[in-house]
Amino acid sequence: MLLRKTVLVVSVAVAALIASAGTATAAPAVPTAAPTAAANPVIVVGGLSGVAVAYEPIAARLRADGYRAFVYQLPGLGLGDIPTSARAFATYVDQVRAGTGASTVDVVAHSEGGLVSRYYLKRLGGTATVGRYVSLGTPQYGTYVANIVAFLGLGSCAGIVACQQMTIGSAFLADLNAGDDTPGAVRYTTIRTLQDELVRPTGNAVVNDGATNVLIQSYCPLRVVGHLGLVLDGTAYSIVRGALVDGPVRPNCLAL
Repeated sequence: MLLRKTVLVVSVAVAALIASAGTATAAPAVPTAAPTAAANPVIVVGGLSGVAVAYEPIAARLRADGYRAFVYQLPGLGLGDIPTSARAFATYVDQVRAGTGASTVDVVAHSEGGLVSRYYLKRLGGTATVGRYVSLGTPQYGTYVANIVAFLGLGSCAGIVACQQMTIGSAFLADLNAGDDTPGAVRYTTIRTLQDELVRPTGNAVVNDGATNVLIQSYCPLRVVGHLGLVLDGTAYSIVRGALVDGPVRPNCLAL
């Protein structure tokens, strides 16, 4: 279990960086089955400081592929306690299920959103209501606060609870990663990139115990994708799309 670093910023830049790239176009279809009308609704879970509008590009791709897609912005932009955010997320999942009539949903989560979602699955009974879990650049085993500080020039976690909880070796991560990483019948997929500026080492973005862990550059060695770019990149989306139909890992390396 590698995994290190902190996402104090996984989204401070998400809003700016992703908003500026809001012109992302849909990726060419990968050779997997298309979703049926009965496909699970998909909830896109934002990261730290990630405003909902920043995730509309990936939600739009999902809708173009026939999914009922929803964007969940973390309460308080994810600056607070992750378990508290997970309890709020549990309420939102119930609202989506009630509104759509679906018994289960699928989750596509970026950065801290992947930890919020995993806590919901592992500690709040979420495995009964989620069919597929896909994380994008989530510091499953933590990230180095020092690197994030250097990247954003913020100095330290400065009392930001979520940042502290995403530090390697935190009590929160020790609890979350104790025992089975992939409980229940949920299909788990993690997606990571070698150019992730905020999750270092990048191996900390994987989970164990039967998950499908995909490193983009293992299939597309020339593809350059940063942490924030994971929610905009066409190749990353082609992996998400395959995971949502239980297809093989077959990234489209030329997707826009």
